[in-house]
Amino acid sequence: MRNVWRRSAGLWVGLAIVLAGTIGARGQGVGSAVKGSHGAPIATGLLLSDIHFDPFHDPAKAKRLDETEVTDWPTILAQPDAPDAAQAFDALQQKCKARGVDTSYALLRSSLAAMQKQGASVGFVTVTGDLIAHGYPCRYKAAVGGADYEGFVTKTITFVTAMVRSAFPTVPVYVSLGNNDSGCADYRLDAGGSFLHGTAEAMTAGLPPAERAQAAREFAVGGYYSSAMAPFQKARVVVLNDIYWSPKYETCRGAADPAPGDAELAWLGQELASARAAGEPVWVMGHIPPGVNAFSTVAKMTDVCAGDQAEMFLEADKLDALLEQYADVVRLGLFAHTHMDELRVIGPENGAGTAHSVAVKLVPSISPVNGNDPSFTVARVNLKTATLEDYRVVVASDKSGTSWTDEYDYGQTYHVPDFSAASVGKLVDAFRADPKAEKPASQAYIRHYFKGDAARELTPFWGQYGCSLDELTAKGYAACVCRQYK
Repeated sequence: MRNVWRRSAGLWVGLAIVLAGTIGARGQGVGSAVKGSHGAPIATGLLLSDIHFDPFHDPAKAKRLDETEVTDWPTILAQPDAPDAAQAFDALQQKCKARGVDTSYALLRSSLAAMQKQGASVGFVTVTGDLIAHGYPCRYKAAVGGADYEGFVTKTITFVTAMVRSAFPTVPVYVSLGNNDSGCADYRLDAGGSFLHGTAEAMTAGLPPAERAQAAREFAVGGYYSSAMAPFQKARVVVLNDIYWSPKYETCRGAADPAPGDAELAWLGQELASARAAGEPVWVMGHIPPGVNAFSTVAKMTDVCAGDQAEMFLEADKLDALLEQYADVVRLGLFAHTHMDELRVIGPENGAGTAHSVAVKLVPSISPVNGNDPSFTVARVNLKTATLEDYRVVVASDKSGTSWTDEYDYGQTYHVPDFSAASVGKLVDAFRADPKAEKPASQAYIRHYFKGDAARELTPFWGQYGCSLDELTAKGYAACVCRQYK
């Protein structure tokens, strides 16, 4: 990789200065004057994910981006497109067999501007992975043909994270890697390699100052880190790199390697034990969720009642067990990856109750690649306990982000007091008891699952989908599904 990336800290600072002039940066606070349902002060957080920024919408600009410092990217991207940009982009889409259109520079700016309109109460931001567009290696090769793919990805990640932080310069921004965020290929990564070292500064620059150096060292080793979670009175965020537990994971050379995943599990256990000892509530944040991919399982006509294996997001039994073991301190699991608006419960299969369960929120995407409208989530979190009390989802009017409006409010829609394991568990129980989606809660979930008209795609297999919300193993999922057909 070029030596320029050894100076990542200076590049990030320079880019932040440039972007401060292109996005209307604001100072935010913690919203401590607002009281929640439990009487405690409330912090407002922005939850966004799957940005999938695509700088190739005008392929003619790609070589210039590749040849310049990342501090020049805003100027290049803001210039008028080439006369044949649309035709060139269509050709690139066909060559790389793209399934849809990822986030343009204009959509990224529009989404950040919409987030800023949430007012002066924003106290933190989370970005749960997949910062770069799908099919990035093909797009880079076709549009640039350069020799430094890893350098281009590093610049893209530096640019995207700086865009978010320049929009919210005074609050912490917590970012995780996604399966696409790699210097070699989708689902491929080398633990301790040059890509993790090169992106460590960009990924951790938005943390509280006292936490940055240690977090950057942890990230360079495995792509994960832990930090005190501001603005809460006493809380911690543990940011995972869960690609290591994916069945699709390989090193950049295409080899299987369980060692990085094992090392991360050991590290996670230590972090959770330390948090318990310190009395710190924890948010565990990653990209790929635990459990069964019910949509893909059904779409492939997998007959789990005949012994066929359901498709799993992660091979993560040990991760699930750790989260259950430390459910007394883990307030929330925050994931994404599906681009849909979803929830889950991680808990034991023996029905031990919510004392050993963790509520999980899956954040919908900014990218409209699946034909969905872009969206982000505005969270209300108890400043004392770090419990997610409520959230509302803000959605774009179209794939370009022309305008943004509130779609729905979680508490008002489902009539529950918070997003705790107890409340989400009751919701899941209600969904499971309504396999034909005849109840208002089930119908609301289906309506909001996909940001756009295709949400009804859940209706035909709502019963099977409901089984995936708290059955984390293929065996448990199959047993649940097959009971429906007795």
